[in-house]
Amino acid sequence: MNIELRFLTKAIKEKNYISFMHKGKNFKKEKALKLAHKNEKDILSTLSGNFNFSEITKFKVLKDKF
Repeated sequence: MNIELRFLTKAIKEKNYISFMHKGKNFKKEKALKLAHKNEKDILSTLSGNFNFSEITKFKVLKDKF
């Protein structure tokens, strides 16, 4: 498990907002709901949709909580 996945699991557990870039589109202050491992891929579920974690860049855990 890489360091970004560990930060994500901690953000989900502590209910922190996250921000990231996916396929050239910025997502700011998103609620990370759950992380699932399907078909050898990690899938991040947020209110905006489901994202393949390997395609996410510029991942940040924000200090704000929901």
